Amino acid sequence: MRLLERMRKEWFMVGIVLAIAGAKLEPSIGVDGGPLKPEITVSYIAVATIFFNSGLSLKTEELTSALVHIRLHFFIQIFTLAFFPAAMWLFLQLLSITPINEWLLKGLQTVGCMPPPVSSAVILTKAVGGNEAAAIFNSAFGSFLEEESGS
Repeated sequence: MRLLERMRKEWFMVGIVLAIAGAKLEPSIGVDGGPLKPEITVSYIAVATIFFNSGLSLKTEELTSALVHIRLHFFIQIFTLAFFPAAMWLFLQLLSITPINEWLLKGLQTVGCMPPPVSSAVILTKAVGGNEAAAIFNSAFGSFLEEESGS
C-alpha cells in the first residue's frame, strides 16, 4: 500500500515515465501526421490549455503587479535568451576538444538557444511557490521573441 501512496504523491513523475515508455514502445503515435497530430495539439491546444489553466488560478491583481516588474522581466529575458546561450557556447567549446559526436554538440547548441517550454516554466514555478504570473508572462514573451526572431 505504501507504493500506491507514493505513486499518488508523485503522479506527475509517474506520468512522465509512462509517457516516455509509451513513446519508446510505439513512437509512430506521436510523429507529425500521426494519430495525436502533435503539429496541432502541441503547438496550439496544449499551449493554450496551459495558459488558460494558469490564468484561471491567478488573481487579476497578481497579474497586473507582475507586469510592472520591468527589471525582473528584462533580467529573465536576458538570462534566457543571451546569457544561457553564451554559457552553453563556451561549454560546447570545451566539449568540442573531446571525442563527442559533432551532431550531439550541434543538438546541445540548438537546445541551449531555445527558451524554456511554457509547461516547464509555469508548472515548475508553481511547484516551488514562485511568482507564477511572472513565469507566465516571461514564458509567453520569450516564446514570442524567439518566434519573431526565427521568422
